[in-house]
Amino acid sequence: MSRRLLRALLGLLTTGAIVSVVVLAAQMFRGALTPTVAVTILSSRAGLVMNPEAKVKMLGVQVGRVTSIDDLPNGQAAIHLAMDPSQLHLIPANVLVDIASTTVFGAKYIQLRPPATPSPEAMHAGQVLDADHVTVEINTVFQQLSALLSKIEPAKLNATFSALSSALSGRGHKIGQMIADLDHFLATIQPSLPQLDHEFDAAPDVLNAYADAAPDLIRVFDNGTRISQTLIDEHDNLDAALLSVIGLADVGNDVVGTNRQPLTDLLGLLIPTTTLLNRYHISLNCVVAGMLPYVHNPPSPVPGLLGLGSILLGKERYRWPQDLPKVAATGGPHCADLGMPDVGFEKLPPYLIADIGTNPARYGNPGWLLNSDGLKQLLFGPIDGPPVACQGDGTSGLP
Repeated sequence: MSRRLLRALLGLLTTGAIVSVVVLAAQMFRGALTPTVAVTILSSRAGLVMNPEAKVKMLGVQVGRVTSIDDLPNGQAAIHLAMDPSQLHLIPANVLVDIASTTVFGAKYIQLRPPATPSPEAMHAGQVLDADHVTVEINTVFQQLSALLSKIEPAKLNATFSALSSALSGRGHKIGQMIADLDHFLATIQPSLPQLDHEFDAAPDVLNAYADAAPDLIRVFDNGTRISQTLIDEHDNLDAALLSVIGLADVGNDVVGTNRQPLTDLLGLLIPTTTLLNRYHISLNCVVAGMLPYVHNPPSPVPGLLGLGSILLGKERYRWPQDLPKVAATGGPHCADLGMPDVGFEKLPPYLIADIGTNPARYGNPGWLLNSDGLKQLLFGPIDGPPVACQGDGTSGLP
């Protein structure tokens, strides 16, 4: 009995060990013994084929798995994830979440996408993320197609397809040629697409400008209609005016043609005068601009001419021959260089020494002289001068 009991006990222990190894292997395969971090994803729907143990991937690498899916009272789905803690520091906290599938009929999985601007913080335990996109499923396509077909009457749809079949029957070559022509046309306008995009972008501003100017444009068209009507009403007078203009042109042609040579000679004679005026146009402008203030000044309160006078010291008189005027002087206009015509208040323009043949400011010219002889005449009256030598016999004495 003891040996039989020992064998049974050993068999039981062996069976228990085998079962424990199998269970331990299964749990290790499922990752139950691997430490994980819980993260929750909220989505508008989880999808029909989203099951627990679905993979969580980022950039093609598995970083976790789905543990469970709960339906929330607001209609959303809460997908609980078990994330690999060794991968969390590589996943930013603002990671994007998609519920994707390999095919339309394939099982769903969680796809994590890195954002354009990753957050400096990493994903942490207990974080709640929002799913940005759920892949469209085949049942959704069937549901929308069924809703569309339920609103279409089969008899009318059949009649429409029959009409299309009759219209397209025997016209395959023409339709093919039309498609080829359309392809050629699109290939021709393709290089102009950037310019066309620019035109479309600028079109709103142009149309707004036309809309703002629409009242003025309508007014212009209205005035143009009135002008046209006026021309129609006055066509007799317009014909008479045109005949008069034609007669005037004939007379003018005769006058100009007859006097062509004298007019040509006159223009040739005016060349030196116009050249001189062109050379001194600055001085002429100074004269005219200097007279403008008198035009804008108020009129005199009393009739007559108002003049201002002053007494200045006399200058040295001209002497011969150094003060003879110079013919064809080459001084040129200089009024603009002297601040004219706008001379400031209590300002005097500087004196300009030009090439005119004289120089009042030359060396040795005092500018003014004291007439001592005139002063003696004023104080003492006429005074006899010193005796002069007699002429004739060479002796000294009074004349």
